[in-house]
Amino acid sequence: MNQPQTLAQKLIAAACGRTAVTEGEIVTCAVDLAMFHDSSGPRRLQPMLEELGMPLWDKSRIVLVIDHYVPESDDESRRIVRIARDWAAEQRLPNVYDSVGISHVVVPQHGHIRPGMFCVGGDSHSPTGGAFGAYMFGIGSTEMLGVAVTGHIWVKVPRTLMMHWSGRLSAGVTAKDMMLHMIGRHGMNGGRYQAVEFCGEAVRALPMQERMTLSNMSAEFGAQVGLIAPDEITVDYLRLAGVTQPFDLPHWQSDAGADAERHEFDAGVLAPQVAAPHSPANARDVDQYAGTPVQVAYIGACTGAKLEDLRAAASILKGRRVADGLRLIVAPASRQDQEQAEREGLIQALRDAGGEMFPTACGACAGYGGSIPDGANVISTTARNFKGRMGSETAQVFLSSPYTAAASAVRGRISDPREFLS
Repeated sequence: MNQPQTLAQKLIAAACGRTAVTEGEIVTCAVDLAMFHDSSGPRRLQPMLEELGMPLWDKSRIVLVIDHYVPESDDESRRIVRIARDWAAEQRLPNVYDSVGISHVVVPQHGHIRPGMFCVGGDSHSPTGGAFGAYMFGIGSTEMLGVAVTGHIWVKVPRTLMMHWSGRLSAGVTAKDMMLHMIGRHGMNGGRYQAVEFCGEAVRALPMQERMTLSNMSAEFGAQVGLIAPDEITVDYLRLAGVTQPFDLPHWQSDAGADAERHEFDAGVLAPQVAAPHSPANARDVDQYAGTPVQVAYIGACTGAKLEDLRAAASILKGRRVADGLRLIVAPASRQDQEQAEREGLIQALRDAGGEMFPTACGACAGYGGSIPDGANVISTTARNFKGRMGSETAQVFLSSPYTAAASAVRGRISDPREFLS
């Protein structure tokens, strides 16, 4: 009888054509999907591919998203985006998403990531795909070159760290708070570049976009992948994305008795979290930073401006106005989510509260666009608050959920969103 396998081991075994793998083994895996964007992709890959004189291994398995340098605001951004567009046209790539949102949101919305897949991405937040029961991690340009021409990559079978969440989240507490709490407790190297699997009642209760936030920020936790076993919630999301194939959900679960390191958390007692400058590891309960003045509230990025995030922010801001002198910036994570938010009246509620609508792109999260003023205290729904990350070297960035960012925008100081929901 085979030794019980974790979900990570099952995914790797399938990708290398085996029934089982052992922790610590180095195996070569076939890649089902390679994703890259305008910053990490063509401008780096094109010259290397030309030097090798090699074609792409399978264009149908490549997805290009133009999201970092759009809308183009200067000569350099225009040059980078032009390279991406020209190369995509020259290669006749079938899967190109130009200026319609952030890669980590757009790619799943179009059904490209499904349970059982083995995927790579040219971005550190590529582990977002793990929310769908796929093994997906970020790689650099040199590794991506190897994938682009061979369709294969080696991987060392990781240890699995089970982050088990019992109970249910309270109103005003989100997956972002769960992730900040884990990083605050274990540090930015808590994942030790291993496979983190999020599990338990609280995780199973999350909608897909909240699960995506957990997997996305496994990068800030220092993990290679952040996995969530697929279930009917996963399937329902993929059906809406146009995916019709059947899935063997019972197989894509960690076996009972599989060897893993387990950590326990109670969702029922979790408070909203805030991470102080300049690290997500500076996360504490919101009351530790309550009253800190803020001049900018930024609701954007792949961890903070999906449809679920916009709903959260609007639930606080509807019928209210932001504090005098505070700037509220809203940059929806995808055009699809923005259009649905428009239909639900969320965007109007955010505008009525004083919010400025920005393009559906990476924007200030990647330090692009110059929208964060020097010296400002910023409450942000982004994943990172490293010094200079949002463009300004002197801005002080506090990370939070959309609920907390919206509540802080109303008062002009860091605030507990539960006070607005009671």
